[in-house]
Amino acid sequence: MIIRKGEINDMKAVLGLIQELADFEKEPDAVLINETDLVRDGFGDSPLFSVFVAEIDTDTKDGKQTKEIIGIALYYYRYSTWKGKTLHLEDLVVKSEMRGTGAGYALYSEIIKQAKKDQVRRIDWNVLDWNTPAIDFYEKTGAKVLQEWHSVQMDEAGINDFVANKLRQ
Repeated sequence: MIIRKGEINDMKAVLGLIQELADFEKEPDAVLINETDLVRDGFGDSPLFSVFVAEIDTDTKDGKQTKEIIGIALYYYRYSTWKGKTLHLEDLVVKSEMRGTGAGYALYSEIIKQAKKDQVRRIDWNVLDWNTPAIDFYEKTGAKVLQEWHSVQMDEAGINDFVANKLRQ
């Protein structure tokens, strides 16, 4: 297995893993992006994200070897008024049949090494409260799962409603 920076040609596999995560998180219809969006947003003039991929060699039915992406760690940079530049780990996903192989740990380690290289003072990410294996993993590595903070989001419908009905001009 190798961990490397994702490339344009990897975006189909990346999208597949994003969908697998949505399925795991019981939100199978939540993924609205497509491969074209990932290529544009990750590899355009001002990339919005970067991604590491975990890749293995696999055998095809005809006996040839091919490479298969089995995991991703998609991240981007944010700015904290208290800490300065921070790294946000958006998604860490490993194919369900490849969990337990060390791929998740290798991707996680690569994110932490990238943060150290970039001299960020904090890495942020979210984990669902019912995903106890992930919570246990993160805590064992020294991460803090903050209980007193709540994630806040406004979806597209909320944005549209606010602009149409609540914005005072």
